[in-house]
Amino acid sequence: MSLSALRHAPIRLGAALLLALLPMVVPAQGLLPGATAPTVVQSDQARAELLAHAPEGATPGKPVWVGLQLTHAPGWHTYWKNSGDSGLPTELQWTLPAGVTAGPIAWPTPRKFPIGNLANYGYDGTVVLPVPLTVDPGFTGSHIDIQLYAAWLVCRKECIPEEGRFALRLPVQGSTGLHGSAFEASFAAAPKDQPAQGSQVAPEPGFLNVVLAGLPGAWRGQPLEFFPEATGLIEPGAAWTQAWDGGRWSARVPLSPHRSDSPAQLALVVAQAIPPGQGPGSPGVRIDVPVQGSWPAAAPLPAAVPEALQAALDANAARAASAAPVTGATALTLGAALLGALLGGLVLNLMPCVFPVLAIKVMAFAKHANDRQAHRANGLAYSAGVVLSFTALGALLLALRAAGEQLGWGFQLQSPAVVAALAALFTLIGLNLAGLFEFGKVLPSRLATLQAKSPTADAFLTGVLATAIASPCTAPFMGASLGLAIALPAAQALAVFATLGLGMALPYLLASWVPAVARALPRPGAWMNTFRQLMAFPMFATVVWLLWVLGQQSGIDGAAALLMLLVVLALLVWALGLRGRGRTVLAGLSLAGLAWLGWAIGPNVTRPLEAVPGQTVATTVDGTGWQPWSPQAQAALVAQGRPVFVDFTAAWCVTCQYNKRTTLADATVLGDLAGKNVALLRADWTRRDPAVTAALAGLGRNGVPVYAIYKNGQTTQVLSEVLSVEEVRSALARL
Repeated sequence: MSLSALRHAPIRLGAALLLALLPMVVPAQGLLPGATAPTVVQSDQARAELLAHAPEGATPGKPVWVGLQLTHAPGWHTYWKNSGDSGLPTELQWTLPAGVTAGPIAWPTPRKFPIGNLANYGYDGTVVLPVPLTVDPGFTGSHIDIQLYAAWLVCRKECIPEEGRFALRLPVQGSTGLHGSAFEASFAAAPKDQPAQGSQVAPEPGFLNVVLAGLPGAWRGQPLEFFPEATGLIEPGAAWTQAWDGGRWSARVPLSPHRSDSPAQLALVVAQAIPPGQGPGSPGVRIDVPVQGSWPAAAPLPAAVPEALQAALDANAARAASAAPVTGATALTLGAALLGALLGGLVLNLMPCVFPVLAIKVMAFAKHANDRQAHRANGLAYSAGVVLSFTALGALLLALRAAGEQLGWGFQLQSPAVVAALAALFTLIGLNLAGLFEFGKVLPSRLATLQAKSPTADAFLTGVLATAIASPCTAPFMGASLGLAIALPAAQALAVFATLGLGMALPYLLASWVPAVARALPRPGAWMNTFRQLMAFPMFATVVWLLWVLGQQSGIDGAAALLMLLVVLALLVWALGLRGRGRTVLAGLSLAGLAWLGWAIGPNVTRPLEAVPGQTVATTVDGTGWQPWSPQAQAALVAQGRPVFVDFTAAWCVTCQYNKRTTLADATVLGDLAGKNVALLRADWTRRDPAVTAALAGLGRNGVPVYAIYKNGQTTQVLSEVLSVEEVRSALARL
């Protein structure tokens, strides 16, 4: 086989495999069949368990309930749908098979938790938050796979956001009633709907006058608690009065001066007043009461605004009203985005992601150094491959986001299947470069001879492969451009992606048209064989990196399974290069072993790494230790007055790892962080996470790395993609 064929064979194979990988990039809905998640998540503050109740089976028309049971440690509580002065209601997000839908939470009657001059509404002890499931008549499955993501805020004097992922399989036939008593207790604690006949609420400046009729007779003369379902309407912790007049109960409740709602109907719950810790209370009554009269105007800001600040706000509003049309601003912004994409593409060539593929490109330059026409044709073909690949990847990203997926730049490497396939591809390329096998002995001769006949096509496919490897990186200037591109119309967004590809291809395009560059390269010779073998080692280093990335996604079992499959794959391609009977026997055994391992341990490669039961998201940071990020953790820390440094990162992002081991590990930076009492949160985007995607979008970004510093009362500081010690210390000094 010719030297050209040896060099270009890996590129053709790589491009073919990349096309085969395309379906793997599209996100799968839910977990893989047979994948399991815990039904219990436990911490020192609360125990959460997913329960099901289908006493008559889960066939269409039968009552089917699922619910999250929260068992609180003494002194701790979680929240109702209206949490009161503070807190957050428990959130349940269901993933169900087609033909099965979940209804709203059937909230049990809450109780009141006074905290100083504030008050919250929620639950202590043990509570089940039941949710009805509706099974369509057309559902034909033998079981219902139920998956739940739940997030709850558990509080005492301090508050800790917690979350968990749960799964269970509910059989359609037969009774599921093991937790029937827990559901029955929740149903009994639910407020009973009652008509509003004779009841009304009437707002007046500062207060809400409530008159309710038809309440249970056993309540007469007893103090009640008042729970409006609308948040921010009243002052839950303020003093209020109530009285009985025969069978009519009346109350005068302070209105919140900062309410934003003026409803015509007020849904509310009243119940007997029982202090926390004294057992479950009686079920309440829910009434949708008409509002009589008009609502008073809400007060402006809760605190006085300095005159200078108010003047600045008024001036900004005036400037916004007289601003130029949006089209002009959009054109200017698009121009800046295109310039940033061009510069970012240029810098991508310096990223370690693309070094192995670009080294092969250098060999192609050297081979055609004396053929100016071929040199230029290859430069154009390589550039076309890069630009079209970036455009196609951008189009796929935009299409998936339009379909509702929460994705960003580098999304393909959030799929364990894509990471595993790339590891296999680079293993084969590395083995070929090292000389373990030749494609001419493995592939049919007709395919092998194509390698030397179409160097232009090989150059194009080199551009495709370079794009696939470079895409996880975010170089300087790229972040803002990609973040803006996602919000632009499709044609303008694709222009940004194409310009990014042009920036990456530009050095090689120029070099192919400048004779001096070609003359500077060494002439073809025996050195190319040595260089070819040397390039096998960066390929293997890339495989090691991909295995580490997979370990973050699928755990140690997934990484070990892939490593074993790669060993047998190497044995197979070596055996295919043999002659005679040895080839038939060894290749057959290797192929059978590869198929058996794929069946036995292959699922470990793509199975997502599940959350560890009991793992919680901490809201306190000791010294300069990093903690997992969540929106709730960030909000809680900012509310406490602490500055928060968030590192949006991913295992497959090489730039992220470089920053983590250099600037973010610098002793002076760590000292400044500790001196400013900065909380450190790490938002891991290695696997698909809609919450991280949304947070990035809020910063105008669509890829990692992103570094943001939040502080109450200050504008969020977004740092550059490649951090320097001076930049971080300067940002911290502004806190």
